[in-house]
Amino acid sequence: MGIRIVIVDDQAMVRAGLRMIVESEPGMEVVGEAGDGREAIAVARRTRPDIVLMDISMPRMDGVAAARELLDTPHPPKVITLTTFDTDENLYAALRAGTSGFLLKVSPPEQLIAAIKLVHAGDGLLDPAVTSRVLASFAARPDPTPSPRLQELTPRELEVLRLLARGITNAEIARELYVGEATVKTHVARVLMKLSLRDRAQAVVFAYESGVVSPGAA
Repeated sequence: MGIRIVIVDDQAMVRAGLRMIVESEPGMEVVGEAGDGREAIAVARRTRPDIVLMDISMPRMDGVAAARELLDTPHPPKVITLTTFDTDENLYAALRAGTSGFLLKVSPPEQLIAAIKLVHAGDGLLDPAVTSRVLASFAARPDPTPSPRLQELTPRELEVLRLLARGITNAEIARELYVGEATVKTHVARVLMKLSLRDRAQAVVFAYESGVVSPGAA
């Protein structure tokens, strides 16, 4: 069964370009489009996509509010936020809403396809060009509050969480810890399960908000 995708952007030409990229990849299908957040919710409820590609700045309802409402439903889709640097003040809010990551609109087509596959497989992502902006948002927040849920993690799992917060891949974590990539995948899965997190993007939010890491440490 293919990956079902809804494209949300207030510019028809952007939607057309994204559709062309997505539908050129075998196993991916665009099942709907929307021009604003309110329409996106209606389309997603009707088509039940696996992934929503969501612009942030849109009329009627922006992408952050739409993502928050979509992700607060039973069996929600994964949301990938499409962004430009002039909207990075909303990145923190989008992460808090539960989106699975960010991709720049100027990213090459192969990066978009890879991102869809990654998120569909259960991983979150932050475009490297966006990560520093996100961390700057964390730096401007009040002091973090330690979470009691951290006590459920083993020392190794806590170490994995710190590395996740740096936005690095499982292969890179494996090299850091001198273990196999399969072992890292097991640790990541346990961290997400114990902390009741959806994916790696949420793990980044949790790590910074609970004080496990600080922006300077990344």
